[in-house]
This record gives sequence, C-alpha cells and structure tokens, in this order.
Amino acid sequence: MMGLELHTIWFLVIGFTVTLYAVLDGFDLGAGLLHPFFRKEQSRRIALNAVGPVWDGNEVWLVITGGALFAGFPEAYATAFSAFYVPFFLLLAALIGRAISIEFRSKEPMVWWRKFWDFSYFLSSLVISVLLGVALGNLMLGLPVDAEGVYRGAGLVEMLKPFPLTVGLAVAALYAVHGSLYLLLKTEDKLFDRVKFLNRIALFFFYGAMALSTVVLFAWNPEVLGRLWERPGFVAFAGAAFLASMVIPLLVRRRRYGWAFFASAGMIAALLGLVFAQQFPFLIPSTLDPDGGMTLEEAASSERTLRLLLTITAIGVPLVVGYFAFVYRVFRGRVKLDEMSY
Repeated sequence: MMGLELHTIWFLVIGFTVTLYAVLDGFDLGAGLLHPFFRKEQSRRIALNAVGPVWDGNEVWLVITGGALFAGFPEAYATAFSAFYVPFFLLLAALIGRAISIEFRSKEPMVWWRKFWDFSYFLSSLVISVLLGVALGNLMLGLPVDAEGVYRGAGLVEMLKPFPLTVGLAVAALYAVHGSLYLLLKTEDKLFDRVKFLNRIALFFFYGAMALSTVVLFAWNPEVLGRLWERPGFVAFAGAAFLASMVIPLLVRRRRYGWAFFASAGMIAALLGLVFAQQFPFLIPSTLDPDGGMTLEEAASSERTLRLLLTITAIGVPLVVGYFAFVYRVFRGRVKLDEMSY
C-alpha cells in the first residue's frame, strides 16, 4: 500500500486512533477541567450535558488504540505496560472516577453530594490529562529499556522529571482550551460569556506551559531538541501547531467558533505529529539500548497477522467513524435542559 511496509502502515493506524482519542476525549476532559469555574448549578448541568451524550463513546478510541498496539506490536505492548504499570492503573482509576462522577452527580439533590462529585469530575479530568502528557514527555526523552526490551527504570517517580511534568501541564491547558471551544458551540447567554472568558484564561496558560516545556527541553535535554530538528516533518508539524495556536483567538474574536474548534483539533494533531515524527522508526525509544530502542520492525507481529488486522481495521474503523458522525449530528446545537438531563 503506497509503497509502505505493513508495520509502518500499522504505526500510522495507531497514530490515527491516538489522534482521534486526543481530539474527541480532549474536549470532554477540557470541560471537566473548567467545571469548577461555573458558579451556578444550572451552568454546571448545562456544561455536563454538553458532553453527556458523547463522552463515553469518545473513550472507544482509547480502547481501539490499546487493542491495536496489543495485536500489532505485542512486544512493545508488554514493554509499555511494564514501564507505565503504575501510571496506567492511575489512568484507569481516573477514567472510572470521571465516569461515576458524571453518572452519580445528579442522583441526589443534596448540595454536598453534588459538590463532591463536581470535585471528583475535575480531579479525574486533571489526572487523566496530566498523566497523558507525562507519558508523551517520557516517550520523547526515551525510556530505560535494555536491548532485550526489559524495563529497567524505577517506576512512576523516575518519570516525574521536569520536562514530562511540563508536558503534562501543557496538555491539561491545551485540553482546557479545546473544551472551552466546544462549550462555546453548546452554550448561550451568561454561561456563554463565562466560557468565552475562561477560553482566554486557558489560552494564556497554554502559551505559558508550551513556552516553559520548550525552555526545559532545551535546558535539560538538548539532544531531544536536536533530534527533532533532524526530522523532515518537524518544521511542517511545528509550523502548523504554531499557526493554529495563533489563529484560535482571532477566530473566537470573529465569532467563528466552529472553525476555532477545528483549529484546536488541528493543533492537537500537529503536536502529536511532532511526537510520532521524532520517534520514528522506534516505537519505544531507549536510553539504555545503544541501537536506540525497539523499532517498529522488531516489535511487529507477523506479516500475516498485520494483513489480517489491517483488513479488519479497514472494515471496522469506517463503521465507527460513521456512528460518531451520526451521534454528533443528532446531538448538535445548544444544550437545553429537560427531565432526561443529568
């Protein structure tokens, strides 16, 4: 296909599913991060119902990504779970926490009950966002994996280095921007004005977090920055992300909120493109392996397996995309509360 080897095509498939998860669940997480800043009960209910019909479906792309990695690159899957064992369980706990927060919040009318689940919703969204950023930051730096693919690190504490932490903060700020743009499409009146104000604050924090992560990368890990410059796609991805970040406030000022949301989605895709480009052809870059880490070819399943998986993917993914298109069309427009609302 297009002259690409099967393991490279499967790498692109995983990149596609990761990007869709980041874009779609990103605005859910962003709405959760903004949730405590809505003062009125009605405002919080409207913001919650803006993501209510779609948040659980958006997580499907995370499941697909995990399944694709397990089936297409089983050795990399095993190494990744060894390295991120504790973070993955924290991520799972946070995903469960977000789900029960959304579902349980409106089950009882007591103020303390709803405040508790509001805080749980915010905290879960924050933990998920930061953990995803920390994982990306560590993949950019490389993991302490030996030539046999065995993880030799000290676990979670070792991963909390300055650069991954700043990436985690940047991802949280980016999701807050993305979520605010989605809520601009779903709210009106005073809540709309509040969301617009929060969008400006989130953009300010995102610019600051990105600048901080770049400085930290340059100061502590200049070899990674040098590796990025060597990649042919770096200028294109970096330029696209920078352009999108500058265009978003202009589009919001001109009330082109839908275009601003798509610009934010494009920025997320471009930033992930940077990560994938600097890794290729390594699926798991290593700081211990003199060869650089586990390559796509080394970690891939057999050619027969990859062909079968690609056929299944070619059939299944368009069906899932079609379902999502239908759901988003049905639930388009501003949120109106009724007896079926959260």
